[in-house]
Amino acid sequence: SFTMNIYLFVYDLMQFCGHSWIFTNMIIRFMTFGKDSLADTFYSIGLVMRLCQLLSVLEILHILIGIDKSRLLPRFLQITERIIVLFVVINSQEEVQGKYVVCVLFFLWNLLDVVRYTYNMLARMGIYYLPLTWLNFSLCIPLYPLSVLAKGFAICVSLPYFESFGTYSIKLPFPFTFSIYFPYVLKMYLLVLFTGMCFIIQNLFHERMAHLGTGNIKNKRS
Repeated sequence: SFTMNIYLFVYDLMQFCGHSWIFTNMIIRFMTFGKDSLADTFYSIGLVMRLCQLLSVLEILHILIGIDKSRLLPRFLQITERIIVLFVVINSQEEVQGKYVVCVLFFLWNLLDVVRYTYNMLARMGIYYLPLTWLNFSLCIPLYPLSVLAKGFAICVSLPYFESFGTYSIKLPFPFTFSIYFPYVLKMYLLVLFTGMCFIIQNLFHERMAHLGTGNIKNKRS
């Protein structure tokens, strides 16, 4: 409906503004301070990044109630990957926040999202630019695996700190003998992360073919 289309446009606009601010801020800081800007990336833009990622949870709701026609499982995996790495791994360990991998990860996320939300906003108005459409459905194919590698590296970097501080590790009192050692959970999640990557890449190729197939390109040109 018209109302839902306006709502989705406003949502995409808010996400575009947030990610554009982060992306621009990162570039300006790097051009001004060079490598010194990489270590405090999280401290300068982490709040806005967390707000944008929390807001992205609404995209799962959009699919569930039927106002977004995207496939649920790939989108759910992509959103939960970011939530887990950002809030559980990076936000909980101050020592990880200053690592260069955080800057790399944020750069990849925001580059993808600036393009995606720009495309979405124009699509809500029925506007399709072929170069932007191509970029939206092509850029994610090489950059998403790179972001997964960065997530995996961030998790590996965080493991010694989770082991030292015991963050999120739980040992239940007597009479229970069950305990959760969180570094083991993260190591198992690495397997889930890379397994999910194969599924999501397959879905990205499917979406690219659906939107950039010869017939679709001709229709959008006309």
